[in-house]
Amino acid sequence: MKAVKLFQGYLWFPRELEFEPKEALPAELAQGLADGPAHLLLDEIRPPFAFFEDGTPTEGQRFFQVTVLVRTEKEPLELKPLTASVSEELDPYLQATPEGVGWLLLEDLRQV
Repeated sequence: MKAVKLFQGYLWFPRELEFEPKEALPAELAQGLADGPAHLLLDEIRPPFAFFEDGTPTEGQRFFQVTVLVRTEKEPLELKPLTASVSEELDPYLQATPEGVGWLLLEDLRQV
């Protein structure tokens, strides 16, 4: 068994916003898949960059690194079809976050 990342990215929001991503987002996705559930990991980090693309400072934001992974015997590229279903399941949770919450998740099929 090995852990393979499906997605990697960030979630951020203003420090004054009362929002707890670990309560709003599921810890597991796509239960019942042949490979077992995908696990969503949220780790609070320092802002990974000083400014957003529009020049706004990131210092007033809380940042979380988001990793979606699965434990499997398969090779990373064999899991490509799984990313669509996991993405579809996660999207409604992200869309339901309060105004001011941003995220960027990119497919990242690599062994951890």
